[in-house]
Amino acid sequence: MRDPHELYELADDLPELGQPVLIQALTGFVDAGNATRLARQHLRSTLDGQLIATFDADQLIDYRSRRPVMIFVEDHWERYEDPRLELRMLSDDAGTPFLLLAGPEPDIQWERFVAAVIALIDRLGVRLTVGLNSIPMAVPHTRPGGVTAHATRKELIAGHEPWLQRVQVPGSAGHLLEFRLGERGRDAMGFAAHVPHYVAQTEYPTAAELLLTSVSRSTGLLLPTDALRSAAELVRADIDRQIAETEEASTLVKALEEQYDAFARGRSTENLLEAQTGPLPTADELGAELERFLAEQNRGDQTGG
Repeated sequence: MRDPHELYELADDLPELGQPVLIQALTGFVDAGNATRLARQHLRSTLDGQLIATFDADQLIDYRSRRPVMIFVEDHWERYEDPRLELRMLSDDAGTPFLLLAGPEPDIQWERFVAAVIALIDRLGVRLTVGLNSIPMAVPHTRPGGVTAHATRKELIAGHEPWLQRVQVPGSAGHLLEFRLGERGRDAMGFAAHVPHYVAQTEYPTAAELLLTSVSRSTGLLLPTDALRSAAELVRADIDRQIAETEEASTLVKALEEQYDAFARGRSTENLLEAQTGPLPTADELGAELERFLAEQNRGDQTGG
C-alpha cells in the first residue's frame, strides 16, 4: 500500500487537544433525511474551530460519478465548488475540544484512507471515534425517534437495545474505519438515526438533533441542538399539514403508529421493520431497500440534485 500519509496535509500550528473525541460525518453513503449533513453543518456554523488536516480529494473522489457543482453566469464560469474532505478541531459549549472529520465519503482507496485516518487518530491522541449516519425506516414521524447504535465494545453502547439481528448491507468508508479500529483494539462507535421512510429524501432536522444528542450522551460533549430543534418543529408542522391533506398518507402514518406502539409495549413478536400484515423482511430485502435508497441518491448527485 502506498504511504497513507500522502493523502493528507497537516496544519502547521496544531493545538493542544488532550485526548479528544473524533466525530466522523462523511456523506455519500445512506444519509436519509440529510441528517448527517445537517448535523455537521450545524456544528461548523455554531462552534468555533480550527483546520487540522486537509485530505487530497483528487486521490479519493471519482468526479465523473459525483460531479462537483460549477456556477455559470451569463458568459463565464464564476465558481467551482471543489469537494473538501477535512479534519477540524471544534470546541463544544463547555470549551472542550473535539475533532470533526467531514466531507464526501471517498469513492476509492478506502483502505489507504482508513489507514490515513488511523494515523491521525494515533498522532492526535484520539480516545474515541463516533460515526454518524441515518437510515430510512418504517417508523412514524409522530413518535420519538430511534437510533441503531454499534461499537467495537458493547460497554460503549450500554443502554441501547439492538434493532436488528443480522443483516447484509452495502459497506461504507466510515463503517470500515470503525471495523479496522476494532481490529486494533481501539474504541469506536456509531449511531444511525431512524428516519421515516416517507420523508427520507427531504431534510429532516429531527434526525440530526437525535444524532448530536446521542453523541453528547455517550461522550459527555455538550453539543448545541437548539437551532436544529427549532427547525425540526417547523418541519414537523409542515409534514403534519401535508399528511392531513391526503387520506392515503394519513392511513399509512396511523398504521405505523399502531405498529410502533405495539413494539413499545414490548411485544416480542413485533418489529418496527415488520409490515402490518406481512412477515419480517429478510436480510436480502433490507439490503435491497438500502441499495434502492442509494441509487436514488446517486441519480440526484449525477444530475446536480
